Amino acid sequence: QVQLVESGGGLVQPGGSLRLSCVVSGSIFSIRVMAWYRHAPGKERERVAVHTRGGETNYANSVKGRFTVSRDYGKNTLYLQMNSLTPEDTAVYYCNAYFNGNDYWGQGTQVTVSS
Repeated sequence: QVQLVESGGGLVQPGGSLRLSCVVSGSIFSIRVMAWYRHAPGKERERVAVHTRGGETNYANSVKGRFTVSRDYGKNTLYLQMNSLTPEDTAVYYCNAYFNGNDYWGQGTQVTVSS
């Protein structure tokens, strides 16, 4: 069983930055693939960033060069550093872990980019 708890969302002005955190119960080292997704009203859920246990990362074209995903094994935490935010980044952001053939999700954290 894996539990994920996100935090770090909020209201930010265009051009600003936020860092999302996802704290994982148990050992994050045992989870081969973790990811951040987002879901905006009226849009399909989008996979934003992927981080593998081997350190490989992958990003959606819409966030490349602006977002960075990382994993702190000592703190059992997955991060998403988001820079140069635009209103199009407004969404609920979810942490995802793929472990033992199952998908696990956090409760989500709201990110709103607005002036």
